[in-house]
Amino acid sequence: MENNKKKKFKLFDLNRDGKGVEEENRKPTLGFFFKSFFRKFSNLLRLNLLMLPQIFAIIIFAVICIPPVESVVLYFLGAKTPSSTSVLFAPLYGINQSSIIPDASVLLDVSSIQMGLPRYSPVIIYIALGIFLFLAITWGWQNVGATYVLRGLVRGDAVFVFSDFFYGIKKNLKQGFFIGLLDFAVCCMLVIDIRFVWTQPIEAFGSYFMAIIVSAGITAVALIYFMMRFYIYLLLITFDIKTLKLLKNAFIFSVLGILRNVMALLGIALFTFLHAFLIYLGLGVGFSLPILLPFIYFMAATAFMSAYAAYPVIDKYMIEPYADDKDEEEFVYLKPNNDSEDE
Repeated sequence: MENNKKKKFKLFDLNRDGKGVEEENRKPTLGFFFKSFFRKFSNLLRLNLLMLPQIFAIIIFAVICIPPVESVVLYFLGAKTPSSTSVLFAPLYGINQSSIIPDASVLLDVSSIQMGLPRYSPVIIYIALGIFLFLAITWGWQNVGATYVLRGLVRGDAVFVFSDFFYGIKKNLKQGFFIGLLDFAVCCMLVIDIRFVWTQPIEAFGSYFMAIIVSAGITAVALIYFMMRFYIYLLLITFDIKTLKLLKNAFIFSVLGILRNVMALLGIALFTFLHAFLIYLGLGVGFSLPILLPFIYFMAATAFMSAYAAYPVIDKYMIEPYADDKDEEEFVYLKPNNDSEDE
């Protein structure tokens, strides 16, 4: 009689169905951000190398042109003019010209001691102007190239950092240049306004109330534009739309994605504070290595935070609604041929 009983347990059954591979949950949550960040960290290091010309130019320009740091640089590198450093010299000199007062004469001799004070030389001016022009011309292209790579990292595409960086610039050469000029001008104006407002005495505004209103207004405008910048270059490399519509959509998305934008702002602020704190601790004990860390990954890491916050908002409102119906008029704005090239 044939035995039809089946074995209840088989230790090595090659024909048994396996568990299979579970599909990864790629929903752009905070938890998946950290997983994606560390998974893409090597690519972020490569991208940061390509972003160094921008940050180096900004630092050098700030060192040359922003007090009090520029005073130190000018003292060692620039020309010097002999001058008295005492504020009493001018009034004491005037007193001695009108009448002879022994005490004033003694004080004049003491206060007339001169030293070489730094002044701007033509070389320093030309260097500052050259760096400023370099930033203005390449600002948009550098941001376009970096954003093209970051979009691929956020979407989970196959990314080849160096070739994709320059491919993104090539595909958006003209509009990237003009958007970059506009963005650079706005950033400069906001920096100047913030520095002017926050360095003025309360009396310059007439009252504490006006000082608070003006300072809060300038800060709010700067924060709104900073959030708009999360979307400006992503929209530029993804859609064929005019500049005014691009800026309008960037403003709308800065409101629609306010929760993700605020989270990105907090993340960038915390990341910056931690690095500043490490630098402060390191310099306190004579350890200068933390100063180099931002040049290794800081720019790319903070840019990844903004792209991770912004792209899902764009995908939700401008791509997904028309992805299944390519006959819709709005879908033609999606730029074709955005696939990564081989490196």
